[in-house]
Amino acid sequence: MITIKDVEHVAKLARLELTDEEKELYTKQLGDVLKYVDQMNEVDTSNVKPMAQVIDFVNVMRDDEVHNDVTKEALMANAPEEENGYFKVPKIN
Repeated sequence: MITIKDVEHVAKLARLELTDEEKELYTKQLGDVLKYVDQMNEVDTSNVKPMAQVIDFVNVMRDDEVHNDVTKEALMANAPEEENGYFKVPKIN
């Protein structure tokens, strides 16, 4: 059973300020969630295999292909300033 003290503790951990009305509301809502979890714990799952996904999921990946379509000259055309084939940047002290 969830108490208002439990809700206050969780709110403190989450650094939330709750009104008295919110504390009462969250106490009831969290209590309802725990009741529902208790109902689910009563279900016999002994013949159910553990699974990571509910549906079949296949990760479709493409092969990596190296493309060297861009030349150094094309890249350097984007440089505001160039020196000896490198980007020229301001000196940092």
